Amino acid sequence: MATHLALLRGINVSGHNMMKMDALKTMLENIGFQNIRTYLQTGNVFVDSEEDASKVGFMIKQEIFKVFGHEVPTIVITKEDLELCFKNNPFLKEKDIDAKKLYVAFVSTQLKKENINDLKISQFKPDEASIDGNRIFIKYAVGAGKTRFDQKYIEKKLNVTSTIRNWNTVTNLLAMYSEE
Repeated sequence: MATHLALLRGINVSGHNMMKMDALKTMLENIGFQNIRTYLQTGNVFVDSEEDASKVGFMIKQEIFKVFGHEVPTIVITKEDLELCFKNNPFLKEKDIDAKKLYVAFVSTQLKKENINDLKISQFKPDEASIDGNRIFIKYAVGAGKTRFDQKYIEKKLNVTSTIRNWNTVTNLLAMYSEE
C-alpha cells in the first residue's frame, strides 16, 4: 500500500467549490481509500491505496464530481516529488531569500527546461520561474495576488493542468509525509 498526496485545485477558495473536509474524508473512505489525512481546507489530501497515482487522481476527481457536483482538477504527487522541491529549487540557494515569495506549481505532465520559453516569463519581470520536471518553481517579486503569472496563465501557455502551493504549505506537506 502506498501513500499518495492529492492536490485538489480550487476548493474552498473565495466561496467556490465548497466542501467540508469531513464530508470529503467520508467520500474517500467510501471509495476504498485508507488513512485519510487533510492539511488546511484548500485541498491537500493524503490517502493510502493499492492503486497507482494516476488511478488515485482519476478516482478522486470522478467521485468529487459525483458527490459534490464540482469539476476539480486533481494532481497526485509522491513524497519524492516534495523532496525534489527542496533539492532542486534554485531560489533556495539565494542569500536572504524570503520564503513567503516562493511557490511551486505542480503540473500534470513532465516538462522540459525549454518550456520556460513557452511561458514567456520575461513579460512578468521581476517575477521569476524555473522548470524542473513536473514542477515550476516560482519567486514572486511582490506576491502571488499581484501578478498575472498564475495557475491559469501556466495552464493556458503549456496546455497542462496545474495547481500552485506556497512554500510554507510545501514544507508542511513534506513534514506530514515524513510522519508516516
